[in-house]
Amino acid sequence: QVQLVESGGGLVQAGGSLRLSCAASGRTFNRYRMGWFRQAPGKDREFVAAISRNGGITYYEDFVKGRFTISRDNTKNTAYLQMNSLKPEDTAVYYCAADRSTLPMSEVTSRNQRQYDYWGQGTQVTVSS
Repeated sequence: QVQLVESGGGLVQAGGSLRLSCAASGRTFNRYRMGWFRQAPGKDREFVAAISRNGGITYYEDFVKGRFTISRDNTKNTAYLQMNSLKPEDTAVYYCAADRSTLPMSEVTSRNQRQYDYWGQGTQVTVSS
């Protein structure tokens, strides 16, 4: 089992940047694919980005392509989401999640919230206009 703790959220002006971190407990972090999701007020939680165990494969939702970058450091048991050129519509609670599946990674499954076994508590990101 793994516990996930997000940090790095906050209030930023439009056009600004934030880097979210997701720290994982335990010594098996490199066995998990990682994903970032977000939930805006009154909306369903949605996929943002995902990364493979060794960081070699990444997927992004279209609305963040070119602005957000997902990465991981397995030596630090941490996944990151670098967010640049932030927009007010990026305002949401951001969650990281871990997927322990050993099946080949695909974009379809990476987008599916039910694919993920563990979730963090979320970190609030607010972008002012």
